[in-house]
Amino acid sequence: MAELSRLVAAPRKAEDIFTEISAAAVELIEGVDTAGILLIKKGGQFESLGATDELPHELDQLQHTLKEGPCIEAALDDVLVRTDDFRRETRWPAYSAAVCKLGVLSALSFRLYTHERTAGALNLFGYEPTTWDTERQTIGMVLAAHAAAALMASHQSENLQSAVASRDRIGQAKGIIMERFGVDDVRAFDMLRRLSQESNTTLVEIAQRVIDTRGNH
Repeated sequence: MAELSRLVAAPRKAEDIFTEISAAAVELIEGVDTAGILLIKKGGQFESLGATDELPHELDQLQHTLKEGPCIEAALDDVLVRTDDFRRETRWPAYSAAVCKLGVLSALSFRLYTHERTAGALNLFGYEPTTWDTERQTIGMVLAAHAAAALMASHQSENLQSAVASRDRIGQAKGIIMERFGVDDVRAFDMLRRLSQESNTTLVEIAQRVIDTRGNH
């Protein structure tokens, strides 16, 4: 667990951390034979990441097709969803029947940190019926917290990169306006801002349009 904490803190790709967390779940939690992480993005798109093999992705695709299942429920609604034996599961009849045919008989899913655009779940599967006792659930929750931290860090990094890119585009546009119209940087920025307000368009989009006209007079 301490090693996973260091991995999350290090500047690494979220997917690499997800892979190690899934592997740790198989190693540390008795009854877990395969694991992965499901992310559901705004608009219903989903991604299977960090799986220990191809099966979690297949199960995620199955839930997406059937519109039911524990991973989706954990990602969108409940903090923890457990099934000790899919042969006796009544909440998702179509999914349960399908996974039994694939040889999966138990599952444990944990909701990850959710921000505006993405919901997620850490999903653990067993090939045998499994009583997911308190100890197993606790270890899973700790692993899910690590995965959530990686997801949050990735989101913050994306926002930072977007902010830097936006700043650079606005700076380029200001330089073009300063050269083209012989104004200082304050006046150039004011011109960009006014165009943004008058056209009800974001400042970054206006800046990009100015950049696209470079060389045109």
